[in-house]
Amino acid sequence: MTDFDELKNDLLLRVARGERVERPPIWVMRQAGRYLPEYHQAKGNHDFFACCRSPEIASTLTLQPVDRYEGLIDAAIIFSDILVIPQAMGMTVEMLDKKGPHFPNPLQSPTDGQYEELMARRVDVGKELDYVCQAITMTRRKLKGRVPLYGFCGAPWTLLCYMVEGGGSKLFVQVKTWIYKYPNESKQLLQKISELCVEYLALQVKAGAQIVQVFDSWAAELSPTSFKNFSLPYLRYISHHLPLRLKELKLDAAPMVIFAKGAWYALDDLCDSGYQVVGLDWLQDPAEAVRIARGRVILQGNADPGVLYGGKEAITRVVREMVEGFGGGQHGWIANLGHGVTPFVDPDNLRFFFEQIHRLATTHGHPDSTL
Repeated sequence: MTDFDELKNDLLLRVARGERVERPPIWVMRQAGRYLPEYHQAKGNHDFFACCRSPEIASTLTLQPVDRYEGLIDAAIIFSDILVIPQAMGMTVEMLDKKGPHFPNPLQSPTDGQYEELMARRVDVGKELDYVCQAITMTRRKLKGRVPLYGFCGAPWTLLCYMVEGGGSKLFVQVKTWIYKYPNESKQLLQKISELCVEYLALQVKAGAQIVQVFDSWAAELSPTSFKNFSLPYLRYISHHLPLRLKELKLDAAPMVIFAKGAWYALDDLCDSGYQVVGLDWLQDPAEAVRIARGRVILQGNADPGVLYGGKEAITRVVREMVEGFGGGQHGWIANLGHGVTPFVDPDNLRFFFEQIHRLATTHGHPDSTL
């Protein structure tokens, strides 16, 4: 393990360990991104994945929100993408302007030749994704202990969606065809992806990540039964095997976060899935989530990202509801949005969002508080 500066702000990691704190830690998904003017300056003419593959650029982009919102946020998340795993498996992924990720040659069927090739290929995660690990180590050094650093990966189900749909989808025709027509082959591929996720996250921790998050961005496309068949077992595989792999590498366990967007029906199962933190999207009521969780996990979330378009009054109202719903924030809650920061958000509105969490969560429960 590389020697890094001592962590000065360990608020988020203390919460992830279940400790009581003076206020809730704060960060937001996609806090490093295109809503920031400085992002476009640093990105220059490089395409998206070129930025991910450049440790220097990825590190610079990761640090931008930490610098801009100094003292307001309590974590950084490495600038990368969930689709680097399919790339490491040998698939071509492009990021198309105004369209998003695109696979020119998605998986067609278990007999298309590419499926057999993917299943047979031995993937050297350390070699293929070394650029992410380099970016993490570089970022930890540049952070100088200001805040902890998140690593992450995509969940197996979500990665399977992209690999067979060829990109984002509204109907998910291809992946539904796979799981209902080729369930065994789907599960074999999900298992292979799960094993790669474990190794990838372990190497991120070795490189300097202090907490890791698994993004199941398309969980909402599964019925409760299908979620139990095609997502949950593989999320559990990761949460069970990652600590074992870290132990093999003689590394301390890192807190693990699962964010299954739209899987409100599975919150009870997710609380027993082996992760210390469960992320919530904005479709879940905080107080109801707290009731379901019953203290088994830390909750992370969950303001509607769209409120950032709504101005200060709306932001204050949503933050107040969130703070009250999560019980004030001195225990069991990492403040976040319910999904990533969306394009065209005014960075000053996000600053106001952070400021309101500081103000309202710090005063919540105080006898002189009027919120």
